[in-house]
Amino acid sequence: MTSPIAYLSNADRLDRLFIDGEWTLPEPLTRTAVVDPSTEESVAEIALGSSADVDTAVAAARRAFAGWAATSAESRATLLDRVHALILERAEWFAQAISLEMGAAIGYARSAQVPLAAEHIRVARDNLATYPFLSHRGTTAILREPIGVCGLITPWNWPLYQITAKVGAALAAGCTIVLKPSELSPLSALLFAEVVQDAGIPPGVFNLLNGDGPGVGAALSAHPDVDMISLTGSTRAGVLVSQAAAPTVKRVALELGGKSPNVILPDTDLSRAIAPGVAAAFRNLGQSCSAPTRMIVPSQHLQEVERLACAAVAEMVVGDPRSEQSTHGPVANRAQFERVREMIAVGIAEGARLVCGGTGRPQGLDRGFYVRPTVFSEVDSQMRIAQEEIFGPVLCVIPYDTIDEAVAIANDTIYGLGAHVQGGDLETARSVAAQIRSGQVHINYPAWDPNAPFGGYKRSGNGREYGIEGMEEYLETKAVIGFQSA
Repeated sequence: MTSPIAYLSNADRLDRLFIDGEWTLPEPLTRTAVVDPSTEESVAEIALGSSADVDTAVAAARRAFAGWAATSAESRATLLDRVHALILERAEWFAQAISLEMGAAIGYARSAQVPLAAEHIRVARDNLATYPFLSHRGTTAILREPIGVCGLITPWNWPLYQITAKVGAALAAGCTIVLKPSELSPLSALLFAEVVQDAGIPPGVFNLLNGDGPGVGAALSAHPDVDMISLTGSTRAGVLVSQAAAPTVKRVALELGGKSPNVILPDTDLSRAIAPGVAAAFRNLGQSCSAPTRMIVPSQHLQEVERLACAAVAEMVVGDPRSEQSTHGPVANRAQFERVREMIAVGIAEGARLVCGGTGRPQGLDRGFYVRPTVFSEVDSQMRIAQEEIFGPVLCVIPYDTIDEAVAIANDTIYGLGAHVQGGDLETARSVAAQIRSGQVHINYPAWDPNAPFGGYKRSGNGREYGIEGMEEYLETKAVIGFQSA
C-alpha cells in the first residue's frame, strides 16, 4: 500500500490549498515542515496559506452558500453518506497519516482516531434526516436556517476527529465552510479534502487552507464575510479568536481547555475503577482536552489507589507508534514535549509525591518526543499540576475526606469541560454528577456516545458540538409571526 506521504506528494497535494473545488497553488508559496514526533525528523513540507488566500476561499464559500443552503435535507444527507463511506474505505490511509503526523500508536489510530471521526459524519447524516427545520408555535412558524459561511479551526491532537465533528454538523445545517486545520498535523486534513471532493460536495461549499494562527486563523476570525467561527484549541487561542471576531459580531463557538476530575466515591470497587481511570486520563497520551487527569479519591484508600494506578501504568507500552506492540507513542510535537517534562518537574518541586514515571524519556528511547506516563499522589488542589492543563500523560491523585470536599475539589478549577464519577450506589453518583460544573459527566465509564452534546462551562468555552446540539450551533432561528391563520 502506498504511504500517505508518497500518495499526497505524487498527487501534488502538499503544495496546494483546496479552494472552490480546485487544488490551487498559493502565491507566494511558503512551506512549513511536517515533523514525525517519533524521530524528530521532517517527513514532508506543506504549503501555508495567507490572508489573501483567506479572502479567496471566503469569497468562494459566499458564492456557494445560497445554492447549498437551498438544497434539500435529503440531498445533503446523501452526500454526507458518501463522505462517511469514503472515510471508512480509506481508513488505513487516515490511520497511517495520523500516526505519522502526531504520533498516535497505529492501533489507537485504527481503533479510535479514525472510526470515531467517521461516526461524527454518520451522526450528522442521521440527525439531518429527521431534524425539524420548520416547526409551529400557535400561528407562528419557527424556522431554523443555516447561519452562513463558517470558519472552522481545528487542533493537532485529534486531527480528523475534530474536523469531522465540525464539518459534518456545518454541512448538515446547510452552511459553507473554510477549514483551517492545524499546520502541525495537516496530512489527514488533506486526505479529508479529497474525500469531500470525491464525494461530490459542490465547489465552494468546502474549502481547506493550511496555515498558522497568526496568518490564516486571525484573518479568518476577523473576516467580515465569515458569519461564524468554531475553534477547538487552547483557552489562549479562544481568547484571541474571540477578540478578532468581536468587531464583526459573528457567532463564536469555542471548545477549549480542561482539567477534568474523576471522583472515586467511597463505595467504589477500586479494582474495577482505577485502571480504567488511568487509561482514560492517558488515552491519546493525555492529549485530550477532556482527559480526567485529576483523580479525586478517599483518603483511606490512597495507598491502594496508588498501587493500582502504577500497575496500570506498568501495562502501557510507550514506543514506536507504527509498532503493533505499542499502546502509546510520543507526544505530538516539541513544544508539547517540553511542556510535559517541565510540568513533571514542577510537580516534583511543588512537593507532590511521584509514585511512578518522571521527567526523562522511557527506557530505551533516546530520541523522539517520548515521555514517561507519570502519576503524582498527595497532590494539593492549589498546586500548578492540579490547576494547569498539562496535555500529557500526567495524573494527579488528590485525596479527600468527605463527599462534599470531593465535589469542591472537582469544581476547584477555571475549567469545566468533562468529568467522571465512579460509585457503587447510582443515586449517590448521580447526585455528585449534578453538582459538578462541567459540560459532560460520565458515570462509571459508559460507552462513548456521539450524540451526547460536548462543550464547556467556564473557561472551557461556549457552545456545543456532537449530536443535535452540535448541528444547531450552525443554525439561526427565525420566527415568522402570522404564518398561519388564527
